[in-house]
Amino acid sequence: MSLIDIDLSAPGILGREAGLQADVKRSHYPCLILNADYQPLSYFPLSLWSWQDAVKAVFLDRVAVVNEYKQVVRSASFEMPIPSVVALKDYVPQNRSPAFTRFNLFLRDGFECVYCSSPDELTFDHLIPRRLGGKTSWTNIVAACSRCNLRKGGRLARDAGMRPRQLPFRPTMHQLQAQGRKFPPNHLHESWLDYLYWDIELKSETE
Repeated sequence: MSLIDIDLSAPGILGREAGLQADVKRSHYPCLILNADYQPLSYFPLSLWSWQDAVKAVFLDRVAVVNEYKQVVRSASFEMPIPSVVALKDYVPQNRSPAFTRFNLFLRDGFECVYCSSPDELTFDHLIPRRLGGKTSWTNIVAACSRCNLRKGGRLARDAGMRPRQLPFRPTMHQLQAQGRKFPPNHLHESWLDYLYWDIELKSETE
């Protein structure tokens, strides 16, 4: 195991980086955060803590350590492997309504234009134009690329000879979570894979 020296007895040490080796950054050794039911709190963005926050949560007895890195933090009297996966001890309800944001709108529509499926230069379009009384709401806004948005202009899609591949709707948190599973981040630590549901190629055993 490689060691990361840290003075755990110093006041407020769990939120500090004093004593760390020079090549260790706060973004190294991220920890996957699971709810109390062992499902990720979020898929997109993936629910991650820095290792400092994970260690702090362990000391506060707010999480259970599920898996660990080979690296450890230590002081003169203490040594602890860095958590790579932790589960909250108290369940966080996931039935709250998602915020109506540009990011969540794009996530709902798969980060693609609903008219041509292009992922480039995304903006949003009012299915019923505002000049015709259309509202800026979940049920009237869709993701659209700049080209399609310009082509449609202030008209109804049918009047512009366009047809959205799906109608806008108000998503639930569970629907956004499911959609987020389709967009894995670039870095997935091997200890996280049992708790995620992306289509990851499985290694077959030789017969």
